[in-house]
Amino acid sequence: MSTPTMIEQTVDVGGKTIFYAETGAGPAVLLLHGGGPGASGVSNFSRNIAELAKSFRVIVPDLPGYGRSSKGVDQNDPFGYLADSIRGLLDRLDIRKAHLVGNSYGGACALRLALDTPDRVDRMVLMGPGGIGTTRALPTTGLQHLLAYYGGAGPSREKLETFIREDLVFDGSAVPAEVIDTRYQSSIDPEVIANPPLRRPSGLRTLWRMDFTRDSRLAELATPTLVIWGSADKVNRPSGGKMLADIMPNCDLLLAANAGHWVQWERADYFNQVTHTFLTV
Repeated sequence: MSTPTMIEQTVDVGGKTIFYAETGAGPAVLLLHGGGPGASGVSNFSRNIAELAKSFRVIVPDLPGYGRSSKGVDQNDPFGYLADSIRGLLDRLDIRKAHLVGNSYGGACALRLALDTPDRVDRMVLMGPGGIGTTRALPTTGLQHLLAYYGGAGPSREKLETFIREDLVFDGSAVPAEVIDTRYQSSIDPEVIANPPLRRPSGLRTLWRMDFTRDSRLAELATPTLVIWGSADKVNRPSGGKMLADIMPNCDLLLAANAGHWVQWERADYFNQVTHTFLTV
């Protein structure tokens, strides 16, 4: 089977530009990337898009603040801002209901979108999502490094390489140097440096709002959800998976061996298979 052609587009959502790539045909699946420095949709899901496009209409946006989308995120309610933007993208594409697949920051975006408008989400796959139990323990070392990237002496390739090889993945030697080079160049966009999209919460109210385990709606969210968490995740604690499974009524949980925070890249064949199966049940 030949690889479907990928188209690239930008659309206006509430006066902001959202970039997305699209390929394949079938039920709509949005792939929502993580929030690390220099992240973007297509690069984060490079090992998944073609396989999922065999069965689905795969839409891969750059989240606000990243890639080719407009920079700037509302720091008073980051997850809500991301969710509103992606819902706006669905509206512009005339998609009433879609599957959401989200990693880390993108997982938090997906979960918030489902909580706010559950009728817009068919099924969800969340990989090490952000915002799970974050007010119940101190930040992990990986998350502290992530949040500190633009602080101190500012961004550097060395700082990014250390984060990716030591905090992001289980086997740092498996990440090609060109992946780090590409992400570094994206991370030093002057607009991003001036307004980093991922920051420490701006106050106690924001901190509380960004912990989904404090949201009473979570226990009522009936969206069928598959949570996949790397057993060696150093950014978001794997214990977050059990929290979600205990609270959400229709939540399945998989703990992926030999994987850190980037399961869809580190265990791509496994991820593609279980995601395809879950979305077609």
